[in-house]
Amino acid sequence: MTSSAKKFASSSFLGLTFLVALMAFLLKFKSSQKLFTAEELSLYNGTDESLPILLGILGSVFDVTKGKSHYGVGGGYHHFAGRDASRAFVSGNFTRDGRTDSLRGLSSTEVHSVVGWRDFYFRRYKFVGRLVGRYYDSAGNPTKYLKGAEAKAARGAQLMEKQKEMEAKQPSCNSRWSQDDGREVWCDNGVPRLVQRPLEIALTGKMSKRCACYNEDQLGEPGLEVYSGCDYLAKRCRV
Repeated sequence: MTSSAKKFASSSFLGLTFLVALMAFLLKFKSSQKLFTAEELSLYNGTDESLPILLGILGSVFDVTKGKSHYGVGGGYHHFAGRDASRAFVSGNFTRDGRTDSLRGLSSTEVHSVVGWRDFYFRRYKFVGRLVGRYYDSAGNPTKYLKGAEAKAARGAQLMEKQKEMEAKQPSCNSRWSQDDGREVWCDNGVPRLVQRPLEIALTGKMSKRCACYNEDQLGEPGLEVYSGCDYLAKRCRV
Protein backbone atom coordinates (compact mmCIF):
# COMPACT_ATOMS: atom_id res chain seq x y z
CA MET A 1 0.00 0.00 0.00
CA THR A 2 1.35 3.39 -0.98
CA SER A 3 1.91 6.18 1.52
CA SER A 4 -1.01 8.22 0.14
CA ALA A 5 -3.27 5.19 0.29
CA LYS A 6 -2.34 4.58 3.91
CA LYS A 7 -3.11 8.22 4.77
CA PHE A 8 -6.47 7.97 3.01
CA ALA A 9 -7.32 4.76 4.85
CA SER A 10 -6.28 6.29 8.15
CA SER A 11 -8.33 9.45 7.62
CA SER A 12 -11.33 7.36 6.51
CA PHE A 13 -11.07 5.25 9.66
CA LEU A 14 -10.87 8.36 11.86
CA GLY A 15 -13.84 9.88 10.05
CA LEU A 16 -15.88 6.71 10.51
CA THR A 17 -14.91 6.54 14.18
CA PHE A 18 -16.04 10.14 14.64
CA LEU A 19 -19.38 9.47 12.95
CA VAL A 20 -20.01 6.40 15.11
CA ALA A 21 -19.20 8.38 18.24
CA LEU A 22 -21.44 11.25 17.15
CA MET A 23 -24.33 8.89 16.39
CA ALA A 24 -23.91 7.22 19.77
CA PHE A 25 -23.96 10.61 21.50
CA LEU A 26 -27.05 11.75 19.61
CA LEU A 27 -28.86 8.49 20.35
CA LYS A 28 -27.94 8.77 24.03
CA PHE A 29 -29.05 12.43 24.09
CA LYS A 30 -32.33 11.63 22.37
CA SER A 31 -33.05 8.68 24.63
CA SER A 32 -32.45 10.83 27.72
CA GLN A 33 -35.16 13.27 26.60
CA LYS A 34 -38.25 11.34 27.64
CA LEU A 35 -41.66 12.05 26.16
CA PHE A 36 -44.37 12.27 28.83
CA THR A 37 -48.12 12.10 28.59
CA ALA A 38 -50.14 14.25 30.98
CA GLU A 39 -51.13 11.10 32.86
CA GLU A 40 -47.49 10.01 33.26
CA LEU A 41 -46.38 13.46 34.40
CA SER A 42 -49.11 13.54 37.06
CA LEU A 43 -47.39 10.61 38.83
CA TYR A 44 -44.40 12.82 39.61
CA ASN A 45 -46.28 15.29 41.80
CA GLY A 46 -44.30 14.72 44.99
CA THR A 47 -46.77 12.42 46.71
CA ASP A 48 -44.67 9.31 45.99
CA GLU A 49 -41.36 9.54 47.87
CA SER A 50 -39.76 7.00 45.52
CA LEU A 51 -40.23 9.23 42.47
CA PRO A 52 -38.64 12.55 41.53
CA ILE A 53 -40.76 15.70 41.47
CA LEU A 54 -41.34 17.00 37.95
CA LEU A 55 -43.13 19.99 36.49
CA GLY A 56 -43.81 21.21 32.99
CA ILE A 57 -43.82 24.68 31.48
CA LEU A 58 -44.54 25.30 27.81
CA GLY A 59 -44.19 21.55 27.36
CA SER A 60 -40.65 21.33 28.73
CA VAL A 61 -40.35 19.03 31.74
CA PHE A 62 -37.92 19.63 34.60
CA ASP A 63 -36.79 17.68 37.63
CA VAL A 64 -37.31 20.01 40.61
CA THR A 65 -36.64 17.41 43.30
CA LYS A 66 -33.79 19.48 44.75
CA GLY A 67 -36.42 22.11 45.53
CA LYS A 68 -38.55 19.58 47.40
CA SER A 69 -39.27 21.99 50.25
CA HIS A 70 -41.02 24.22 47.71
CA TYR A 71 -42.48 21.73 45.24
CA GLY A 72 -43.23 18.81 47.54
CA VAL A 73 -46.45 18.23 49.46
CA GLY A 74 -47.12 21.24 51.66
CA GLY A 75 -44.69 23.44 49.72
CA GLY A 76 -45.70 26.82 48.41
CA TYR A 77 -45.22 25.74 44.77
CA HIS A 78 -46.68 22.26 45.07
CA HIS A 79 -49.52 23.27 42.74
CA PHE A 80 -47.02 23.24 39.84
CA ALA A 81 -45.79 19.69 40.48
CA GLY A 82 -46.85 16.87 38.18
CA ARG A 83 -48.43 19.11 35.53
CA ASP A 84 -47.88 21.89 33.03
CA ALA A 85 -49.50 24.94 34.61
CA SER A 86 -47.83 27.51 32.37
CA ARG A 87 -50.65 30.05 32.68
CA ALA A 88 -50.52 30.09 36.48
CA PHE A 89 -46.94 31.39 36.41
CA VAL A 90 -48.32 34.80 35.44
CA SER A 91 -52.01 34.65 36.34
CA GLY A 92 -51.54 33.60 39.95
CA ASN A 93 -54.68 31.50 39.58
CA PHE A 94 -53.92 28.17 41.23
CA THR A 95 -57.44 26.78 41.08
CA ARG A 96 -58.13 23.70 39.01
CA ASP A 97 -59.16 25.82 36.02
CA GLY A 98 -56.18 28.14 36.44
CA ARG A 99 -53.58 25.39 36.44
CA THR A 100 -53.59 25.00 32.67
CA ASP A 101 -50.98 25.14 29.93
CA SER A 102 -53.18 27.37 27.75
CA LEU A 103 -51.94 30.95 27.24
CA ARG A 104 -55.05 32.00 25.34
CA GLY A 105 -55.90 35.66 25.95
CA LEU A 106 -52.63 36.56 27.65
CA SER A 107 -50.81 39.71 26.55
CA SER A 108 -47.43 39.67 24.84
CA THR A 109 -45.69 40.75 28.05
CA GLU A 110 -47.41 38.00 30.01
CA VAL A 111 -46.36 35.39 27.44
CA HIS A 112 -42.85 36.86 27.56
CA SER A 113 -42.91 36.35 31.32
CA VAL A 114 -43.91 32.68 30.93
CA VAL A 115 -41.03 32.13 28.50
CA GLY A 116 -38.78 33.83 31.05
CA TRP A 117 -39.90 31.34 33.69
CA ARG A 118 -39.14 28.46 31.33
CA ASP A 119 -35.64 29.89 30.81
CA PHE A 120 -35.24 30.11 34.59
CA TYR A 121 -35.96 26.38 34.93
CA PHE A 122 -33.48 25.56 32.18
CA ARG A 123 -30.82 27.42 34.17
CA ARG A 124 -31.79 26.21 37.63
CA TYR A 125 -33.05 22.64 37.21
CA LYS A 126 -32.45 19.56 35.11
CA PHE A 127 -34.37 19.30 31.84
CA VAL A 128 -35.66 15.72 31.55
CA GLY A 129 -38.03 15.65 28.61
CA ARG A 130 -41.08 17.00 26.84
CA LEU A 131 -44.80 16.78 27.43
CA VAL A 132 -46.81 15.51 24.48
CA GLY A 133 -49.81 17.73 23.88
CA ARG A 134 -50.21 21.42 23.21
CA TYR A 135 -46.54 22.32 22.71
CA TYR A 136 -44.91 19.08 21.48
CA ASP A 137 -46.28 16.40 19.21
CA SER A 138 -46.00 12.64 19.70
CA ALA A 139 -42.50 12.69 18.15
CA GLY A 140 -41.30 15.43 20.48
CA ASN A 141 -41.33 18.13 17.81
CA PRO A 142 -42.47 21.71 18.58
CA THR A 143 -46.06 22.47 17.56
CA LYS A 144 -47.48 25.65 16.07
CA TYR A 145 -48.63 26.64 19.56
CA LEU A 146 -45.10 26.66 20.94
CA LYS A 147 -43.79 28.56 17.94
CA GLY A 148 -46.66 31.03 18.28
CA ALA A 149 -46.01 31.56 22.00
CA GLU A 150 -42.30 32.15 21.43
CA ALA A 151 -43.02 34.59 18.58
CA LYS A 152 -45.51 36.50 20.76
CA ALA A 153 -42.99 36.60 23.61
CA ALA A 154 -40.37 37.99 21.23
CA ARG A 155 -42.78 40.74 20.13
CA GLY A 156 -43.44 41.53 23.77
CA ALA A 157 -39.73 41.86 24.46
CA GLN A 158 -39.32 44.22 21.50
CA LEU A 159 -42.24 46.38 22.59
CA MET A 160 -40.96 46.51 26.17
CA GLU A 161 -37.57 47.67 24.94
CA LYS A 162 -39.16 50.28 22.68
CA GLN A 163 -41.30 51.58 25.54
CA LYS A 164 -38.25 51.72 27.78
CA GLU A 165 -36.37 53.77 25.17
CA MET A 166 -39.32 56.14 24.73
CA GLU A 167 -39.74 56.70 28.45
CA ALA A 168 -36.02 57.25 28.96
CA LYS A 169 -36.36 60.40 26.85
CA GLN A 170 -38.82 61.84 29.38
CA PRO A 171 -37.64 61.22 32.97
CA SER A 172 -40.03 59.65 35.45
CA CYS A 173 -41.14 61.41 38.61
CA ASN A 174 -39.72 60.62 42.01
CA SER A 175 -42.24 58.89 44.23
CA ARG A 176 -42.70 57.88 47.86
CA TRP A 177 -45.46 56.71 50.13
CA SER A 178 -46.03 56.98 53.87
CA GLN A 179 -48.94 55.90 56.02
CA ASP A 180 -49.41 59.42 57.36
CA ASP A 181 -49.05 61.44 54.16
CA GLY A 182 -50.02 58.94 51.49
CA ARG A 183 -48.28 59.03 48.11
CA GLU A 184 -46.29 61.98 46.86
CA VAL A 185 -44.66 62.56 43.49
CA TRP A 186 -42.12 65.25 42.62
CA CYS A 187 -39.58 66.37 40.06
CA ASP A 188 -36.08 67.63 40.73
CA ASN A 189 -36.26 69.37 37.36
CA GLY A 190 -39.59 70.26 35.81
CA VAL A 191 -43.13 69.56 37.00
CA PRO A 192 -45.02 66.26 37.33
CA ARG A 193 -47.62 65.27 34.77
CA LEU A 194 -49.60 62.13 34.15
CA VAL A 195 -49.10 60.83 30.62
CA GLN A 196 -50.43 57.76 28.82
CA ARG A 197 -48.09 54.95 27.91
CA PRO A 198 -48.92 54.48 24.20
CA LEU A 199 -47.50 50.98 23.83
CA GLU A 200 -49.26 49.61 26.90
CA ILE A 201 -52.33 48.44 25.00
CA ALA A 202 -50.15 46.35 22.69
CA LEU A 203 -48.20 45.04 25.68
CA THR A 204 -50.94 44.29 28.20
CA GLY A 205 -54.24 44.95 26.48
CA LYS A 206 -54.87 47.87 28.86
CA MET A 207 -54.04 51.55 28.84
CA SER A 208 -52.04 52.87 31.77
CA LYS A 209 -50.41 56.16 32.73
CA ARG A 210 -47.12 57.11 34.31
CA CYS A 211 -45.78 60.18 36.05
CA ALA A 212 -43.13 62.05 34.06
CA CYS A 213 -41.29 65.33 34.53
CA TYR A 214 -41.78 68.10 31.96
CA ASN A 215 -40.20 71.52 31.57
CA GLU A 216 -42.50 74.55 31.46
CA ASP A 217 -42.02 74.95 27.72
CA GLN A 218 -43.32 71.40 27.21
CA LEU A 219 -46.55 71.77 29.17
CA GLY A 220 -48.57 72.63 26.08
CA GLU A 221 -47.97 69.19 24.59
CA PRO A 222 -51.18 67.14 24.09
CA GLY A 223 -52.07 64.35 26.49
CA LEU A 224 -50.48 65.80 29.65
CA GLU A 225 -52.68 65.64 32.75
CA VAL A 226 -52.29 67.75 35.89
CA TYR A 227 -52.74 65.80 39.11
CA SER A 228 -56.03 66.59 40.80
CA GLY A 229 -55.58 69.21 43.53
CA CYS A 230 -52.06 70.08 42.38
CA ASP A 231 -51.07 73.57 41.22
CA TYR A 232 -50.22 73.91 37.53
CA LEU A 233 -46.52 74.63 38.12
CA ALA A 234 -46.06 72.74 41.41
CA LYS A 235 -43.01 70.50 41.56
CA ARG A 236 -44.60 68.28 44.23
CA CYS A 237 -48.04 66.73 44.27
CA ARG A 238 -49.93 64.64 46.79
CA VAL A 239 -51.81 61.92 44.94
